[in-house]
Amino acid sequence: MTNTFHTVTVERAAEAYVLSRGKARFLSIAQAIRAIRTLMPACRATDRELEEMLAAACITHRVPVAFDATAADGEGPRLHS
Repeated sequence: MTNTFHTVTVERAAEAYVLSRGKARFLSIAQAIRAIRTLMPACRATDRELEEMLAAACITHRVPVAFDATAADGEGPRLHS
């Protein structure tokens, strides 16, 4: 018996997360980043890079998105959808 493990890229994880939230009212960027960092603790992507990947996947799959992550410069959350 052979077990095959597929490599999960950050991009695939972001898209899978977006698809899993397709029926929700909106996708929280902050919550999505936390989930990806939990799933992939060695992820080297910055929060901003993850935010961009998640936003692109949301646009592609027509999932409403809340940009609620705190900015790196200490500003409060950006709440645009």
